[in-house]
Amino acid sequence: MTISQMINAMHGGFLTSAELVSRYISEIGKNKHLNAVIELNPNAYAIAECRDVADDKRGVLHGIPVLIKDNINTGDRMRTSAGSVALAENIAPEDAPIVRLLREAGAVILGKTNMTEFANYMTDGTMPNGYSSRGGQTLNLFDREADPSGSSTGSAVAVAADLCAAAVGTETSGSIISPAQHAGIVGIKPTIGLINGGGIIPISFTLDTPGPMGRCVDDAGLLLSVLTGRKYEKPQETMLKGIRIGICRMFTDGINAEWLNANERLIGVMCELGVDCIELPEHDIRAGFLYPIAMHEFKYGINRYLRSMNNPDIPQSLQEIIEYNERHSDIALKYGQDNFVDANNNTSGAMTEPEYMAALAARDVAVAAFDTLFVEHRIDVFFMLAANSGLAAATGFPSMTIPIGKTTKGLPIGSFFVARRYGEKVLLKVTGAIENANKSGSWVM
Repeated sequence: MTISQMINAMHGGFLTSAELVSRYISEIGKNKHLNAVIELNPNAYAIAECRDVADDKRGVLHGIPVLIKDNINTGDRMRTSAGSVALAENIAPEDAPIVRLLREAGAVILGKTNMTEFANYMTDGTMPNGYSSRGGQTLNLFDREADPSGSSTGSAVAVAADLCAAAVGTETSGSIISPAQHAGIVGIKPTIGLINGGGIIPISFTLDTPGPMGRCVDDAGLLLSVLTGRKYEKPQETMLKGIRIGICRMFTDGINAEWLNANERLIGVMCELGVDCIELPEHDIRAGFLYPIAMHEFKYGINRYLRSMNNPDIPQSLQEIIEYNERHSDIALKYGQDNFVDANNNTSGAMTEPEYMAALAARDVAVAAFDTLFVEHRIDVFFMLAANSGLAAATGFPSMTIPIGKTTKGLPIGSFFVARRYGEKVLLKVTGAIENANKSGSWVM
């Protein structure tokens, strides 16, 4: 069922929020082996019962059970640990702004999802996607030996396994888009700054953003509207006449042939829907500035976050997290903490170093170059056959993925669309039309 179908069923008296919560809790229990959910909300059922008897049921997510990533604060009995045993006793004093919006919309916070520990920033590539010292290894739903991708791994797998109506993830560089692609679901990485990112354990305050993950475009769009505090306008048109999409064929070396062929076929589908597909020339926009920005902002951000918790039972600084992990290395340091040590030892935390300033300037150049790419070619949406999310993440442009097929081994194949800044509406229009075309049998995934 889609979220809209659930809401209609509840309004019609055919379903209750309590029934939904009970069903999802049961499914989470049956799928413990996936390690997608790190903690259940002990009050979820009671909250659902209150939603069922509430006089005002106008919230757009009234009674809908939603899971959120374990780096997002909830001012309740649940922990916010970023998957780390070092922060296992971190109980936030209040909801993150996006959690307040979810509750105001009537959502039931069902629990927290597992994630790649500290949003995959703890190590320099040695930690497997979906692993955390507190939650263990999240598995790919379709093949337990396959990469589930990260860092919003648990959110993606939980949505794909139907353990919730929808989920919230976070992204710094690919952490919503990539796990969504690998789980065969819809993911939206919004324009940086569109959604309030307060109350989230940070990597980079200029690169991080929360975003929605759902089983269909409508579900993801509805959740996005709540996270932004804006009314959702479902696209009504099924044709895309007048939309110009720039086709990028760069970065395809080494890409799985089935993945590439599925994305190639999608170009034909878009043309049938009325899109003007424009072949883009190779462009030289680089994102080498991402790591130095993250390294300098992480120390500042994590120290500030830890102080704001006012909790003597957790580390009070990055230095203390490193020391805690060293004392509990048998469980905390299975894959090391090289990035933590690097950020702690080689940055001041004041973000005044020339390297940091140069990285910010390089990002400004990349943003301007990406803007120019859209303007010069008069394109509304950028479509990348390689489905590589790095450039959009580094420059803060909104991006989106929808599933477009499966490999012969049954693994999902995802797509990758980018719009101009604050162009989420056109992303939803394009992906919604493609999704609708597949439902009507115009093409086969």
